[in-house]
Amino acid sequence: MGCPFDCVFCNQRRITGQTSGVKPSDVRSIISEALNTLPKGNKENKRVEVAFFGGSFTGIPIEEQSALLSAAAEFSYAVDGIRLSTRPDYISGEILDNLAKYGVTTIELGVQSMDDGVLKASNRGHTKEQVNAAVRLIRKYPFMLGLQMMTGLPGDTPEKSLKTADEIIALKPELVRIYPTLTIKDTYLEKMYLDGRYIPQTLDEAVELSKKLLLKFEAAGITVIRIGLQATDEICEEGSVTAGPVHSAFGELVESSIYFDLIEEKIKEKIKDKSVSAVVLVNDREISKAVGNKRANIKKIREKYNIELKIKGDKRLKKREVIFGCC
Repeated sequence: MGCPFDCVFCNQRRITGQTSGVKPSDVRSIISEALNTLPKGNKENKRVEVAFFGGSFTGIPIEEQSALLSAAAEFSYAVDGIRLSTRPDYISGEILDNLAKYGVTTIELGVQSMDDGVLKASNRGHTKEQVNAAVRLIRKYPFMLGLQMMTGLPGDTPEKSLKTADEIIALKPELVRIYPTLTIKDTYLEKMYLDGRYIPQTLDEAVELSKKLLLKFEAAGITVIRIGLQATDEICEEGSVTAGPVHSAFGELVESSIYFDLIEEKIKEKIKDKSVSAVVLVNDREISKAVGNKRANIKKIREKYNIELKIKGDKRLKKREVIFGCC
């Protein structure tokens, strides 16, 4: 809803699995059902939010926005906030006044790129300056700001994506999402791909670039809340993805790649005999990331250094802290 469906990469009906609009009665029903699945009692370290995603919320008529938000606001006794996604060119003072009135706490803008050439090639319909203007306006309100970027768009390069990240950092959002471009069926991007006018990122290329972006945002103190589209029946290798870096655990691949770099750095520092076994300690909860998807990091270390690596957990270690341990 509220989206012109002009972007070359977009088929929201396939991406979201939604084929019809949402009514206030749907909002009430969905929230009620979801709340009934949550454990009762202690809410420590839990945050419950209503999210309007999968379109451009502020692009629908403001009366419909109000009706949907009013339905969500009825659950303020059980919900900590309302978040929504929209386009930078669908932001105005009137719209923001209305969102604030109904208790919206977080606005996420689909920026995608800060390169006007990439935006034009993707038929995005807005410019970099419209992103800047929308952010300036949002910052006059107490909303939390999230910015979403894509990599691998038509005309994009890793260098342009890294520059986009730098410009996003300069806007100081609290949150960021990183989405490598997937070629979805029944989009103009699919036609470009089949005609040979678009070359998608490989999985390895997308992981390597996303890793650099994640570390860049983290160094700037910005939280990356998602890397890669949520896997669904449509967004998977057997679904509606024609080409591109699709993987059911893309974010895990990125984290595992970071761990490989950290482990390799330790090996280069400490291991002199390239035929010895090594035990590496990481935080208990990070073991799967350090091991890698299908034990990829273990295999790569074996192939590259002839080392039989063992990875064990130590709850005293911080996230991404890597040390050598005893056998």
